[in-house]
Amino acid sequence: MTRAPGLAAPLLGLGLGLGLGLGLGLPPAAAADCGSFGRAEHLAFAPVARSRWLTPRVRAPGPLDPLYGTVRRFLSVVQLNPFPSELVKTLLNEPSSVKMDEVVRYEAGYVVCAVIAGLYLLAVPITGLCFCCCRRRRRCGGRVKTEHKALACERGTLMAFLLLTTLVLLVGMVCAFVTNQRTHEHTGPSVEAVPETLLSLRGLVSDVPKELQAMAEQFSLPQERVLEELDGVGESIGNTIHSQLKSTVYQALASVHSLGQALQVSVDHLRVLNATSVELRDGQQRLEPALRVHRERLLTLLRENWCSGNCKGTLRRASALELGADFSQIPSVENVLHQLKGVPEANFSSMIQEDNSTFNSLPFLVTMQTASVVRDLKKAVSEQPEGVNMLAREFPGSEAASRWSQALEHLEERSRPYLWDVQQYETYRWIVGCVLCSMVLLVVVCNLLGLSLGIWGLSDREDPSHSETKGEAGARFLMVGVAFSFLFAAPLILLVFATFLVGGNVQTLVCRSWESGELYEFADTPGNLPPSMNLSHLLGLRKNISVLLAYQQCKEGAALWNVLQLNDSYDLEKHLDISQYTHKLQQELQNFKVDMRDLDLLSPAAHRDLQALQRSGLESIPYHDFLVQIQKPVVKTNMEQFAQELEELAQAQDSSLRQQLQEEARGLRSLYQENVIPQQSFVAKLNLSVRALESSAPDLQMETSDILNNVTYLKEMLPAWANRVMRNTSECFLTREMGYFSQYVSWVREEVTQHIATCQPLSGALDNSRVVLCDMMADPWNAFWFCLGWCAFFLIPSIIFAVKTSKYFRPIRKRLSSTSSEETQLFHIPRVTSLKL
Repeated sequence: MTRAPGLAAPLLGLGLGLGLGLGLGLPPAAAADCGSFGRAEHLAFAPVARSRWLTPRVRAPGPLDPLYGTVRRFLSVVQLNPFPSELVKTLLNEPSSVKMDEVVRYEAGYVVCAVIAGLYLLAVPITGLCFCCCRRRRRCGGRVKTEHKALACERGTLMAFLLLTTLVLLVGMVCAFVTNQRTHEHTGPSVEAVPETLLSLRGLVSDVPKELQAMAEQFSLPQERVLEELDGVGESIGNTIHSQLKSTVYQALASVHSLGQALQVSVDHLRVLNATSVELRDGQQRLEPALRVHRERLLTLLRENWCSGNCKGTLRRASALELGADFSQIPSVENVLHQLKGVPEANFSSMIQEDNSTFNSLPFLVTMQTASVVRDLKKAVSEQPEGVNMLAREFPGSEAASRWSQALEHLEERSRPYLWDVQQYETYRWIVGCVLCSMVLLVVVCNLLGLSLGIWGLSDREDPSHSETKGEAGARFLMVGVAFSFLFAAPLILLVFATFLVGGNVQTLVCRSWESGELYEFADTPGNLPPSMNLSHLLGLRKNISVLLAYQQCKEGAALWNVLQLNDSYDLEKHLDISQYTHKLQQELQNFKVDMRDLDLLSPAAHRDLQALQRSGLESIPYHDFLVQIQKPVVKTNMEQFAQELEELAQAQDSSLRQQLQEEARGLRSLYQENVIPQQSFVAKLNLSVRALESSAPDLQMETSDILNNVTYLKEMLPAWANRVMRNTSECFLTREMGYFSQYVSWVREEVTQHIATCQPLSGALDNSRVVLCDMMADPWNAFWFCLGWCAFFLIPSIIFAVKTSKYFRPIRKRLSSTSSEETQLFHIPRVTSLKL
């Protein structure tokens, strides 16, 4: 049994479509798929934290470092007392109650040094006056008159000590020159560091509100991204709905299209069946009388006695010349055909194409339907949350920051004239230092010239004709050096003590305690600082902070948030809470709806066609009755073969019978060609239609019923499914957009707590101030007075050894009896009559 190819293809597509069933629905995975609304893209926020790192100032190692270390150790010996916490506390809180005996007790080492300096200041000038009077009366500095064995040894020892003392003075003077110059060189950069440090601190204070405001302004970055994505949200949601519903809709439309094709094919076959049945019955009515006439004539001819040959066999075959199938027995399909009259009314191909076009335009449809909601969403997104607006204004210390900034600016402006004065006075100090160093240098030069000339004069004494002028000139230079030593001793010791008192206290009271951290511990101890100097009070904080801990944290680059523990006084999360903002967006997104009433899976005409097919009774046609008659031959005898047999039989007959048999053969061939062959073709066509309808009709009715039910179900459920997909997609979109705002919140939280207002300038300012004050200023300053003090105290042995040595450079008496008055009148000094100097 063969199937009709014209109906097989539509029914195959229809069978695939019927897999939808009444349980059609969205897969659970599809409902949770966010499609194009994945995770939010990374937003690149512009950094707002300004780089205010102060360049650390470090004194480069140099050859003077051992000298600086020696001076520090000396000052440590002078000042053995620890940091006077109680004394400084009293001085800061109640200056009037400071007791002088406590100050003297703490400054005991400096008092001892002051006593020593005072004794020096008294003793050396008085000794100089006495020496001057003695010289005026010619009682000091006379000649050695007698030469003896130990004279050369005494003279050599004194010259050696004088040279050594002079070299020590020279080294001290050189070191004093260098440290004086180093102090002068460091003063300029140190003074310039003051406004730089104040500017950095002012930037630290004043930039915090600006940075917070800059962070608040960058809320526009997620806003702009969300507004940009809102422009295409309708189309994106439409594409998502289309993507998730297309398999269901396409399968339903394909099923309807296949059923429409099957309906068309079935109606065509039914019409063919009806028309063919009529043709067969009409043909049968024309064929049956003709066959009867030919049968009767042949029976008469073949029964004739003169018929020779196989007449009896041919007679039997002629008796069977009658109709095989009785097409009058074929049932009528007029009623079924009447039920399908005008079917198909609808153009299923056009309808499916239109539905496909409508469904494919869903993104544009959703865009149009959500346009008003998108406008409301844009309006809501354009608003800035109140907490973000107040981020900078309510930040703790904002008012204090303004005051501090103004105070630092005022301090910077007022400090500039004083800094200029400091540089000016430093120039004067440098000039005075150079003058004093030059005074020491003058003494050194006199001593060296005196020793040189004296030694030269001694070397020429062996010559009888030598002159005593070289030795006498050397003695005079030594005495000039002594005179200068007495003259310069007083101003030198005064300057030494003044600079020592200032620099020593700076080193022992400030630098030593600063470097050890005692100053920070003092500031952290409650009650040591007056309320007006309390850091927490000045910054307007609720909780006291440790100065030492704050310094250590700032040194590591910590932000003010952690250093000042602002989480106790400022609720950052309150200002970063945008839940109300996001809740408003969520409410707006809930207004998204899609209307799919324009998507008509089955037009009314198509619906009527399918209902007509369902009521037609196509499956109840007795196809078996058709097949019974179709399987029978149109004529029981093969007329063509029978005609051939008659022609062969006619050849054996006489002329009259032969002619009659030949005419019958021709008549049968003509009847076969004109009636039987068309009937056979109609039978074949009928057979094709009957078998096609027989195989498809039972399933077609069931499939029609299923398609109608499915289409009705889909038409009711598609809007709900579409809105469900829209709801899920809207939630995905909201999650994505909230991801941008979450990035902003996380970025602000990180910036505020870790990056903005890095207080390194504060620790850098403290470190640089210590380096400037202690390493760059105090060390060379203290080394300068130390070297000058060194020179001042070595002037005393220089005076002694110069006076003693000068006598050995004067003329020496060869004989003890020599009393020539001319020898004494040369220098106008008392005579020396013994070997005692």
